[in-house]
Amino acid sequence: MIRGSSKVAVLLTVMVFVGSGCGQNHTADNAAGVEVDLALRPDPPVVGMTTATVTLTEPAGQPVRGAAVKLEGNMNHAGMTPSFADAPEVEPGQYRGELELTMGGDWFVLISARLADGRALKRKVDIPGVRSR
Repeated sequence: MIRGSSKVAVLLTVMVFVGSGCGQNHTADNAAGVEVDLALRPDPPVVGMTTATVTLTEPAGQPVRGAAVKLEGNMNHAGMTPSFADAPEVEPGQYRGELELTMGGDWFVLISARLADGRALKRKVDIPGVRSR
């Protein structure tokens, strides 16, 4: 049984834990007009190293240059270790990184970027049906 100030301490601890998003960084996406395209090689994707190319464009079609782009590949079910990659700019508005897809099944890629003008971008792209070799 929790009493008095112990209840307050437990409640504050729970509020901090829940409010912090369990330790994850949840920066808001304030780049709503930016179009995001993800292309994978090989296509269709198979288990192993995969080249992920992200293309960022403004609503008027011009490339989004100078962004710092990070990728995180995850399976749709819990228990698998995610794959992380930085994706440097390789052409104007085009960013490329290598993700390791460790088993067949349904994946998704979280794309996070800090644009040159300071806006933050967060998008999730589903990658269904990654095949085993």
